Amino acid sequence: MSARLQAIKWERPHLTILNQLALPHSSEYIEISDARAGHYAISSMQTRGAPAIAIVAALSLAAELSTMHFDTSASARTHIHMQLDYLATSRPTAVNLFDAITKLKHAVDTTITDNGQVVRDTYVQMAERMLDADVKDNMAIGEHGAQLIGNDKVRVLTHCNTGTLATAGYGTALGIVRSLHAQGSLD
Repeated sequence: MSARLQAIKWERPHLTILNQLALPHSSEYIEISDARAGHYAISSMQTRGAPAIAIVAALSLAAELSTMHFDTSASARTHIHMQLDYLATSRPTAVNLFDAITKLKHAVDTTITDNGQVVRDTYVQMAERMLDADVKDNMAIGEHGAQLIGNDKVRVLTHCNTGTLATAGYGTALGIVRSLHAQGSLD
């Protein structure tokens, strides 16, 4: 997948996103180093699409946390909760964002430790799992959708941002089109 367009690039602790405001004239990538930059990228629509918004929010805080030290689990949890609440204000109608925030808060709240670094690491690992899961889920949607359509030659029209730009990588409805193409079923 590395040769394909990526809207979200993560290599701990670096998050880079494709600035969708610059499209189609240029492919400009922006470094997102903390929750503030993630909030701006979401609210200004530099990143779009429900799955992508959730992943950018989660990873923007992961990037921030990766450079921080917490003496206690309480201080780590407080900081994480505060930043996630802030990120929630970036797109108040984004269902995927609120689902991700709920899962991330649960992960850090149920980590039994007094060590702030363990809480921090739990958060970062959970955000990374969300990124991986989104790509896997999208690929599964593509494969299952293509199977439902079958092997006959078809033509497909889509009108919504459901591809790589809207997700962590493969696309939802457009993922089906990609899978149809891979199996040679597009006319």
